[in-house]
Amino acid sequence: MGPGENRSERLLVLKMKIPLVCIAGALLMFADSVFAIEKRAVIIDADPGQDDAIALLFALGSNQLDILGITTVAGNVPLDLTSKNARIILDWSNRKGIPVYAGAQKPLVRDLVTAEDVHGKTGLDGVTLHEPPGKLAPGHAVDFIIRTLRQNPPGTITIGLLGPATNLALAMTKAPDIKSRIKEIVMMGGGRFYPGNITPVAEFNVYVDPDAANIVFQSGVPIVVLPLDVTHTALTTPDRVQKLRDIGNLNGDRIADILTSYSRHDMEKFGLEGGPLHDPCVIGYLLNPSLFDGKQVNVMVETKSDLTLGQTVVDWNAVTDRKPNALWITKVKADEFYALLTDTLSQLP
Repeated sequence: MGPGENRSERLLVLKMKIPLVCIAGALLMFADSVFAIEKRAVIIDADPGQDDAIALLFALGSNQLDILGITTVAGNVPLDLTSKNARIILDWSNRKGIPVYAGAQKPLVRDLVTAEDVHGKTGLDGVTLHEPPGKLAPGHAVDFIIRTLRQNPPGTITIGLLGPATNLALAMTKAPDIKSRIKEIVMMGGGRFYPGNITPVAEFNVYVDPDAANIVFQSGVPIVVLPLDVTHTALTTPDRVQKLRDIGNLNGDRIADILTSYSRHDMEKFGLEGGPLHDPCVIGYLLNPSLFDGKQVNVMVETKSDLTLGQTVVDWNAVTDRKPNALWITKVKADEFYALLTDTLSQLP
């Protein structure tokens, strides 16, 4: 084969490679754009609440979550305040277009227990509040949950539970078909190794509406639980609070102020070096599950006994024949969790 023929062949190969390189580049750009816009669709149910406020801002600062709506429930403070606080928090984040739906005013069958002693009369002690410009979305939170789950493909929507489970339990009772449509429930509640913060054996969210929590745990939906066992290892130390303040934006200062007020109660009550950060652990798990570790267990909720009402009975050692129904989280990489929180909140105003 002569030199000319070799050159011709090389040119032919080169011409073939150029389009292939272009096509490959285009495919990579397309893949990058697909992965960049893929977000986890969530409904966040909350009772803001100081730690709920931090959790909501954590979620609102992330580009990984598609927040379809925020539903409010009575819990830390009554419903009118939790609904107002959710809209204030949305305004703080400057996020537009996310609806807030008011839900249950009281537990399924019990009188409401609130936590103004921890969160203050407004629910958001420690910061200046304003009248939120945004209005509540029309309709009830329960109907929004049912409608949204039915309108979307099964297994595509996660429920983030930051407060009592009343709204979700009502939705499951009213429309049992939605249970099979939920991708996952990620909830803050309960305790085993650190059993109680409102009674010797009960955590607040579960205690407020144990009947609702029991319905959720028996629903058959995949559940991840962030209990006191893990939230009491994610403490708001002075150094971590200062790093939030050092972000230099308005919300960094707000959250540091909230935590200064919020942490004081638990530090005095439990003798801790900082306050446990409960509800933000739910958002941390949604954003990076690899920071957390736990075990599949069976969880039931005590609803009959006055002495142990609201206790989460966790079959940690599989001593019963009850099948596991939840991933019970016990460990978090706390420094990495706070780094994620700080970095995400830096994206807010």
